[in-house]
Amino acid sequence: MKTEKVKKHTTDYDIEQLVGRLLRVGVITASCIVFIGGLIYLIKMGADPMPSYAQFKGESAGFTTFEGIFSGLLSGHAKGIVQFGVLVLIATPIMRIILSLIGFTLEKDKLYIVITLIVLCVMLVSTLGGFAG
Repeated sequence: MKTEKVKKHTTDYDIEQLVGRLLRVGVITASCIVFIGGLIYLIKMGADPMPSYAQFKGESAGFTTFEGIFSGLLSGHAKGIVQFGVLVLIATPIMRIILSLIGFTLEKDKLYIVITLIVLCVMLVSTLGGFAG
């Protein structure tokens, strides 16, 4: 009886399954983080009096930067936890593009490598660049 060695090659189907799993895990993880942050917020602030909605008061600058979000997360501040969940949600499609880039690189598909690099650059510049219209 002959024994054949089967080489495991990554196929398009494998990459699609991995990308799908990444998107599901990313969205579920972000949702859980935001839910936990929301619960902590309700527990700590739920008994406070109703705020006045006649005047708009935006979020303080502490939770609009990476440093502020991570320090709020590490200190257990509810708003920092919620903002971290939003960051995880934003990072999910970026990770999907990176994973697709790895898949196209393994397949040696030069056209899709270039297109995916362009899309990744646009996403990173628009996300991290802070350009506002």
